[in-house]
Amino acid sequence: MNFGLPELIIILIIVLLLFGSTRLPKLSRSIGQSVKELREGLVSKGSSTETKKTEDKKDEKKV
Repeated sequence: MNFGLPELIIILIIVLLLFGSTRLPKLSRSIGQSVKELREGLVSKGSSTETKKTEDKKDEKKV
């Protein structure tokens, strides 16, 4: 499913009509913050997973 320029413009117009020009910046800001928190969560989960793997390897060497 590829979206071309005309489809994206139509979607943008619909979003503008639904949310209005005053609420659109607030909506964009909240979406941006959500994406940022999601990325931070993924990074922290990845680092904790790596820590667990390292600890497991240390435990295996002791046995």
